[in-house]
Amino acid sequence: MEQAGAGIEKIVMGSLRRAPQTEAPVLAWPLVCGSVVADRTRALDFTDAVLRVAVPDAGWKHEMQSLAPRYLATLNRYAGQKVERIEFVIQRG
Repeated sequence: MEQAGAGIEKIVMGSLRRAPQTEAPVLAWPLVCGSVVADRTRALDFTDAVLRVAVPDAGWKHEMQSLAPRYLATLNRYAGQKVERIEFVIQRG
């Protein structure tokens, strides 16, 4: 089963690396953060090495900022683009 997981990860990484540069980190966000976080957040755009992610409130923003280093490491591994920072913005709705 471990080989299957590694194979799937390789396929996903290859697909993300073929995506347009401005889209790869946005597309990778739900994979990087997991389904629970992806249900409450949304990657907005990737510009100047910054991924902007919408969060529902200040509590989520604070929590996401504490997890940002872990997310950055995984984004940079998957997306093939250098993501220098994740900016969390409150967007109700």
